[in-house]
Amino acid sequence: AETEETVTCLHLTFYHPGQGEKMMFRCLDFCRRQQLRADDTAKFGRDSSLCRYSLVDTRVSRIQFSLQFYRRLHSSEYAFEIKNLSKKTKLTVNQTELGYLNKIDLPWKCIICFGEYQILAEIQEGEAVDYFETHLHLAEAPILQERCLPSLQPVPENGISPSFPPGQGKSPTEIDENEL
Repeated sequence: AETEETVTCLHLTFYHPGQGEKMMFRCLDFCRRQQLRADDTAKFGRDSSLCRYSLVDTRVSRIQFSLQFYRRLHSSEYAFEIKNLSKKTKLTVNQTELGYLNKIDLPWKCIICFGEYQILAEIQEGEAVDYFETHLHLAEAPILQERCLPSLQPVPENGISPSFPPGQGKSPTEIDENEL
């Protein structure tokens, strides 16, 4: 029996706090997977004539960032490289900040942020060499809060954080459920 070749798929989940009223994702196709040739660069930005994935927002750069599919040297593994193409907006991948024309390998699961945009990227590995797929999703809630990413603040050994949100003057205390 022949086995079917699996395809690498990049799942991208988009969130913006104003998506309900501003409809900045209206040009994205959330209904189906899209197939791209392996040598295509997936560009995201405001200019629909240059970008395959267009965001309807004047604060987004004409070309915000790109994703390039490639095969690692001396390996059968495939990966994606992300490059910031915006001169005015920094891009962060997890906690790594990318300036204009900086690029890094996309981790298999990460959060991409620029402005108020949050994009959860998850790579589903495959074997196909000629093409890859993207599958877009829309998040109802902020991705950063949903995923509980580790805080950038160091936590001292005693476990008590040195800074508290306004209105809290003491650390949490443990209460027996019978005392409530």
